Amino acid sequence: MLPSDDIDTPRGPARIDTDLPVGPPDRAAIVAPARAPAALLVLGHGAGGTVDAPDLLAVRDAAVTAGLVVVRVTQPYRVAGRRAPAPAGHLDEVWTAVLAVLRERYADVPTILVGGRSSGARVACRTAGAVGAAGVVALAFPLHPPGRPERSRAAELATGLPTLVVNGDRDPFGMPASGPDVRVVSRPGETHDLRRDPAGTAIVVREWLRSHGWTAD
Repeated sequence: MLPSDDIDTPRGPARIDTDLPVGPPDRAAIVAPARAPAALLVLGHGAGGTVDAPDLLAVRDAAVTAGLVVVRVTQPYRVAGRRAPAPAGHLDEVWTAVLAVLRERYADVPTILVGGRSSGARVACRTAGAVGAAGVVALAFPLHPPGRPERSRAAELATGLPTLVVNGDRDPFGMPASGPDVRVVSRPGETHDLRRDPAGTAIVVREWLRSHGWTAD
């Protein structure tokens, strides 16, 4: 992993943690991390969480082994130590600004993918078209507030891009439905935090990436 660094945005500095692609686990010690990236995957955190959530780290590990650059983005309100999330418009503004910088840094990478968990998944979906993403990885997408199914956020998944949703079958925030561009995978026994089997979640994501030709293997 490269050292963390900050990117200035209209809402304050966002922090990024970058991991470069490596070889398979048994070759990691001898394969240079400068391997040409197959794609860039940018991930955001949950509302009160961090980019070190177990599912995000597991997906990070699987993706870098598959030949992707992975950048995890911490929103400015979390960099400042606040847990209460910023308004949706502010989150989207920050995300768009960060992606603009990353597009320049990785101009030679052929594909940009976006995603995240919970609130981060919503941000990625809402802005996917604007940032030029080819696909979206949505972990623990919060379909509605707990106990309020009438307040559905399903429309946010209608990006027109290939979208993978991985949710626990016990998630109180609900389970989205699959659609023409949306594949939904239900993880047995998992709740909203997807902590029971992060490695299993990562396998689902890696296979989906591979099915679209976004890995180096």
